[in-house]
Amino acid sequence: MLTELRRQRILSLLKEYEMVTLTELTDSLNVSESTIRRDLQFMEDHGLLLRVHGGAKKVNTLNVEANMNEKSQVNVEGKIAIAKYAASLVQPNEIIYLDAGTTTFQMIPFLPTDVQLKVVTNSVKHAAQLSDYQIETIILGGNVKLSTQASTGVTTSEQLQHYRFDQAFIGINGIDLHAGFTTPDIEEAHLKRIGLKNSARPFILADATKFQTINFVQVAPVHAAEIITDHCPSDIRKRLSLHTTIKEVTL
Repeated sequence: MLTELRRQRILSLLKEYEMVTLTELTDSLNVSESTIRRDLQFMEDHGLLLRVHGGAKKVNTLNVEANMNEKSQVNVEGKIAIAKYAASLVQPNEIIYLDAGTTTFQMIPFLPTDVQLKVVTNSVKHAAQLSDYQIETIILGGNVKLSTQASTGVTTSEQLQHYRFDQAFIGINGIDLHAGFTTPDIEEAHLKRIGLKNSARPFILADATKFQTINFVQVAPVHAAEIITDHCPSDIRKRLSLHTTIKEVTL
């Protein structure tokens, strides 16, 4: 069997079964284990699958984004730990950007309220909460995406282009060494990209569920921001650490 056809067959098996073992692949494709290992290494290097002990599993690729209520119920403790640490990095007199997202929203109660601070956000929900805490807030205008309660579109991005930040805290849907930081929505990806670029110190806030997940649109390569997470598997951390800084935190 030709190499390309064999690798297509591996992808088809992963699509059907989510995970396959080396034995299953050697039996199905009638090739040696060493050949399968080379295939899996090549395919992992190109972001097509994730190697695991004794086989491989499908890379989780998402094109549809859950709404804010759904996402807010996932790994709450981890998100709070990330948010608390991220908020501790904010210094007096800084101007920061808070991207729309459930983890960045959790930062707000931990932000300092006894110092001068200015927060820019594209989230309607974030802006209301920041106002409740008496924190100076600028909300970006534009079309509000109902599922995430975030301003998006040309008006939003043009406004954001003019701002510069001491720090930016960006939520993300997926992190993969080869695919980078990814998200399902083109317009939101553009805003996240601007937020990272226009910040002196950009951060990606991502709980453990975001690693080895690939979404439709790349926001930036992994070297574009530091990562704050509640957990990153050791093998993934080892590879990502060659390109960026990863901070693991717990409550």
